[in-house]
Amino acid sequence: MAIITKKSGDLVYLVDDQIPVPHAFTTRLGGVSEGIYESLNLGMALGDDPAAVAENYERITAILGTKREQMAISRQVHGDTVRVVGMEDCFKDISHPFAEGDGLVTNTPKVTLAVFTADCIPILLWDEYTGAVSAVHAGWRSTVLDIVGIAVGKLSAMASHPKHIRAAIGPGIGACCFETDSEVPVAIRKILESEGEACIRAIDNGKSMVDLKEVNRRLLLRAGILPEHISISEHCTMCEPDLFWSHRVTQGKRGVQAAIIRRGD
Repeated sequence: MAIITKKSGDLVYLVDDQIPVPHAFTTRLGGVSEGIYESLNLGMALGDDPAAVAENYERITAILGTKREQMAISRQVHGDTVRVVGMEDCFKDISHPFAEGDGLVTNTPKVTLAVFTADCIPILLWDEYTGAVSAVHAGWRSTVLDIVGIAVGKLSAMASHPKHIRAAIGPGIGACCFETDSEVPVAIRKILESEGEACIRAIDNGKSMVDLKEVNRRLLLRAGILPEHISISEHCTMCEPDLFWSHRVTQGKRGVQAAIIRRGD
């Protein structure tokens, strides 16, 4: 049970070896974008050359056996909306408005889900009983709204049980780098109660270091996921800006990586 790095030519991505359906946590390596977007930028509305972004999608979707036209995405707003989607919700063109949400669930064959991050925590879920999948964008605000618990609930409503769900917590800002004001620890203590203390470390400047991955792991356990079914990437996006985009490192001048998962045929 581990999240491992794979390569295809210049393309570098991560996968969870306990999830057998096509999926990936992308890095910033292996694409054709230039400048601040170098090189596998998957953000379609950040100012990058649309032709370069389209080619980047071609490269990653080829590995996953899908197409951008089979991919459902959302306009992420740091909330708790988890959308159940089908083929009718998939990408049409860049001018088509995307529905708001920070989580996606599908049980429609061949539909591919994607969420985008640049420090926030990406989470992929696969239900081994129904084959349904989910992709979740968990920044701190979505995390303390228990977006992963909501996603597990949507999967469970599709005739399975949380014990059948595998979860992969991908690369995001680590406890080593996520320095916050009091608002974040207060919210974590509210949702996790005494358990939240294990995710928070006070530092001398009056702020705290927070482990968002561990918060989400604990929320997944509360939702009924078995501990042995949860994998966690050790990569910190802020520590590794040559491998991942970090909003904090770049001060927002950047591309994005994606967490992508395809429902089986």
